[in-house]
Amino acid sequence: MKLSFEYGHGMMEATLPDNTDVFIPGETIRDPEHLPEERIVEETLKSIRNPIGMDPISKLAKKGSKVTIVFPDRVKGGEQKTSHRKVSIKLILNELYDAGVDKKDILLICSNGLHRKNTKEEIFGVLGEELFNEFWYSNQIINHDSEDYENLIDLGKTGSGDPVIMNKYVYDSDLAILIGHTQGNPYGGYSGGYKHCSTGITHWKSIASHHVPQVMHRSDFTPVNSKSLMRRKFDEIGQHLEEKMGKKFFCCDAVLDTRSRQIEIHSGYAREMQVEAWKTADQRTYVPFAEKKYDVLVFGMPQFFHYGNGMGTNPIMLMQAISAQVVRHKRIMSDKCVIICSSICNGNFHEELWPYTREMYDLFLEQGNTLPDINRFGEYFANNEEYLKKYRFANAFHPFHGFSMISSAHIAEMNTSAVYIVGAEAPGFARGMGMKTRNTFEEALEDAKKKYVGQNPNILALPMTFKLSAVHLGMKE
Repeated sequence: MKLSFEYGHGMMEATLPDNTDVFIPGETIRDPEHLPEERIVEETLKSIRNPIGMDPISKLAKKGSKVTIVFPDRVKGGEQKTSHRKVSIKLILNELYDAGVDKKDILLICSNGLHRKNTKEEIFGVLGEELFNEFWYSNQIINHDSEDYENLIDLGKTGSGDPVIMNKYVYDSDLAILIGHTQGNPYGGYSGGYKHCSTGITHWKSIASHHVPQVMHRSDFTPVNSKSLMRRKFDEIGQHLEEKMGKKFFCCDAVLDTRSRQIEIHSGYAREMQVEAWKTADQRTYVPFAEKKYDVLVFGMPQFFHYGNGMGTNPIMLMQAISAQVVRHKRIMSDKCVIICSSICNGNFHEELWPYTREMYDLFLEQGNTLPDINRFGEYFANNEEYLKKYRFANAFHPFHGFSMISSAHIAEMNTSAVYIVGAEAPGFARGMGMKTRNTFEEALEDAKKKYVGQNPNILALPMTFKLSAVHLGMKE
């Protein structure tokens, strides 16, 4: 059979055996029904006014209340007119105004965490024209800055000893509202809930307590699940934030489908709300698909996805993206499984976004047998003044973000026999990361048959892996 896979700015064709199985999120197995557009406002408002485990906004806010509304960056949630951010924030603002809150006392914060600060144009895209115009020009929309020590507060350590440093605007507010998405995530099961606050409005030292090898390389991390040590740390940090603030976050999370459309809306106290949200999210995300384990996974990688332009060319980032698929799909992979992935891998590190990854890559070539060997440089990079200035003032990723990427990237090596990159324009960069390179899918498959999987492997093709919101595949039983 002939299939097309993502590749750079276009597609690459492959001829695969006719018995190849194909999975496309939302198509091969349908998502639960999303809300019709005409019901999204009604259902969102009903959720906001009937929160789980806490009072509604009408009782939590009053005239004089200082309110922060924390929303995710462009990495998650979609930008359509009826996206959860755009709908829920407008409705929450109306509830606040009805309770007597003044517009001047409301601050919108993009929870970018260690991601790069979103640009003016990106903020416009995720919030829409109406919200943007209402709050941007009065300086009431900001990005979280994990290096702005005048606006951070140290809250000590959790019971597990993890440091907790958070955004002081949120800490000081009378009501802190989190707008989130219950969407399948290879890091601890789901976005939204306590994952949102524990990663989005904290400091690199807090994030270094969980986005590191001693957490991500445990057996409870792969395959992805909601009971891993990472997930427990998210919850513990989030609840520590609430304890020290002396108030609960008011969460409003949407369970999203493959195309970021709302399936359900859940609001309220994260500790109780996220468990309810996961019930429907599990149906969409953990998909019992496979009748056999697969020896070969085949997919393609565009240049621009998820974290930004160049993720499919930067060798560290593309290795992380491959590992994320292993975390999602380990349940249906055989012990000898290989991955074949197309990527232009042209040696462009896109240093305007990831100014430190070339240095990390060179360190790995010089001093690392495996990627975790480089983790010891995390604090050194996290205190590099030039990299920090680029994070704070030039829309680059925080330098410690790269270390969560290499921790993730090693998972592919841990759980596969080999990873093949097809179509690399500068193949040495892929080989430097421990991957094999071939010109075509067909060549890579033939090599894998000879060396790893035999002449009749079970093959699963995953077209549209990065253009659609992925699921976590499992066995039918």
